[in-house]
Amino acid sequence: MKLAVIIVSYNTKPYLQKCLETLKKSDFPQKELATVVVDNASTDDTVVELKSKFKDVVWVELDENTGFSRANNVGIKEVKDADYYLFLNPDTQVLANTLTKLVKYMENNKEVGVVSPYVQLLDGSIDDACHRGFPTPWNALCHFSGLAKLFSNSLLFNGYHLGYRDLLDVHQIDSCAGAAMLVRREIGEEIGWWDEDYFWYGEDLDFCYRVKQVGSRVMFYPEVKILHHKGVSGGIKKHSKQRSSADEKTRRLAQGARFDAMLIFYNKHYVDRKYPKLVTLVVTAFIRFIKLIT
Repeated sequence: MKLAVIIVSYNTKPYLQKCLETLKKSDFPQKELATVVVDNASTDDTVVELKSKFKDVVWVELDENTGFSRANNVGIKEVKDADYYLFLNPDTQVLANTLTKLVKYMENNKEVGVVSPYVQLLDGSIDDACHRGFPTPWNALCHFSGLAKLFSNSLLFNGYHLGYRDLLDVHQIDSCAGAAMLVRREIGEEIGWWDEDYFWYGEDLDFCYRVKQVGSRVMFYPEVKILHHKGVSGGIKKHSKQRSSADEKTRRLAQGARFDAMLIFYNKHYVDRKYPKLVTLVVTAFIRFIKLIT
């Protein structure tokens, strides 16, 4: 198999249906494409209603919501021999030539381990999570203080979203979004795929960080686009709150997981390696404070 598309679903039935419909319209050879949907115990009858409509899809039903990372790892095991794995959110829509062009780019650039398309929100703007720098204390400070937004094109102040880079050019980035990222199998296997310490959010940053650690590249490829509703499962993103069916419990879970992911990433990659203890105390205290008041 050339390409496996892994989609983790959680109460996103109408969006997942549209996503699968766009995949069927892709010009990528269907005989070289496998699609796996791992459902994290949805309560909206996702699998019951869509399984008969998309018989070529491999459906995996989990008994509980295991989180994004673990569900992706389950999906990978369903198609072990693909050359590339596209991790795709259910609330995305794929243009007809997207898969073909992404795979062709990877075929022609063997040094690249991960590539992201231009991920576009409904209002036409970029989903800034697909074009990110790593959340160093300085980058995070500039982001949360508003300096990054004020000086959006600054190398010094907007390292969080790499705002100084030309979004029309193909270039290397630190990290992309798990909503739409194509991974070379050899690289995924080398880093051990997704870190299951992350439940929701942050796992894509961690993934790309480890890809860089083994000497591979993460690239931004804006010559193809993917449309992203963003945040439909969790219901905490302001641009999709009204379209999300997430209940209050799910919203709280997503919000908490967001800040938990920050602590996991910092403790895993930065503590005792890059920053002195005083910086660590300030950073961790700030994250816990923001989680408490949010």
